[in-house]
Amino acid sequence: MLVISKRGSAMPPSPIRKLVPYAETAKKKGIRVYHLNIGQPDIETPPEMMEAVRHADFKVLEYSHSAGNESYRRKLVEYYRTAGIRVNHNQIIITTGGSEAILFGFMACLDPGDEIIIPEPFYANYNGFAVAAGVVVKPIPSFIENGFALPAMEEFEKAIGPRTKAIMVCNPNNPTGYLYSREELEILKQIILNHNLFLFADEAYREFCYSGEHFSAMRLEGVDDHIVLMDTISKRYSACGARIGAFVTRNQELLDAAMKFAQARLSPPGLAQIAAEAAIDLPPHYFDGTKAEYMRRRDALVSRLNAMTGVFCPNPGGAFYAIAQLPIDDADKFCQWLLESFSWNGQTVMLAPATGFYGTPGLGKNQVRLAYVLKVEEIHAAMDCLEKALQEYTTI
Repeated sequence: MLVISKRGSAMPPSPIRKLVPYAETAKKKGIRVYHLNIGQPDIETPPEMMEAVRHADFKVLEYSHSAGNESYRRKLVEYYRTAGIRVNHNQIIITTGGSEAILFGFMACLDPGDEIIIPEPFYANYNGFAVAAGVVVKPIPSFIENGFALPAMEEFEKAIGPRTKAIMVCNPNNPTGYLYSREELEILKQIILNHNLFLFADEAYREFCYSGEHFSAMRLEGVDDHIVLMDTISKRYSACGARIGAFVTRNQELLDAAMKFAQARLSPPGLAQIAAEAAIDLPPHYFDGTKAEYMRRRDALVSRLNAMTGVFCPNPGGAFYAIAQLPIDDADKFCQWLLESFSWNGQTVMLAPATGFYGTPGLGKNQVRLAYVLKVEEIHAAMDCLEKALQEYTTI
């Protein structure tokens, strides 16, 4: 009998997508499903990106340089400068989405069996990347009561062992929406210096900060060799399908190692690089409208959730996600029940159980992640469904 690999068996299913079959069945029954389970923005991708691809003039769609088109990387240097990040184009490797940037970091910095510390809850696919790279995730908990602020330095110190090689943060955070402050990043700086660790910074949601300014880990001083920025255009320009990200570091030895992985996969997507390069030319005020829209959606979602009996949701400082604590005992069962057995006025809502965003078994059992990527009126309709569902579910 053929047997698949232990790695294949260990690869976790996506908590964001695992309920899709139930949603599809509900839709076949004629039920409208409000998708708050996945960070797929409904905001239009900038037309300038599409036009750049339509008007591209070439006869052969060739491989690009393994690091990505030099013209795009040079433009990214200017983009990063506006965010206070000083790099040159040779310190940037264009990747197939932010996902590949994270995987490059895991594989180039850690050996199989090495450990990476990540505050939980964290982006669920970090677990998948860790399994693929043979890396061990050591979670340390953050708490809904204080909005999922950075755990105390002592918690990091307790988690550090002989095989710890890195710490990872997502700022602003997916799934919590928490915006780490400069002071919190300075704490991380001291930890990585004290223990000679890498700091991986996933900054996919840099433009969407509501309660303060974004401070990039790349702006920390005296730790150039320690910092690795993982970036993506997916959420920034509502271009998830383009699959264009970036691996950025000033550590030359690490760049050389990551480049070998980049060469092994040949090159990042060609047409998408053209679109991404065009996005850099968008005016600075482009993000003003997008940010304001997400703030309206956040305010609608959080106010509605906190008005429900037994529900608590901290106000996210950035990104477009929130985690809510519900009066339930099993989020996985509840989220499946919403799709399989519940509807109100022919509608229901799809949520992501928070259990999939924790590394510690048993945590998040009464929490869900919601992505406020729908229009305000649709968010209100989804919250109407959720409120009715909670009333019905508590009586079962």
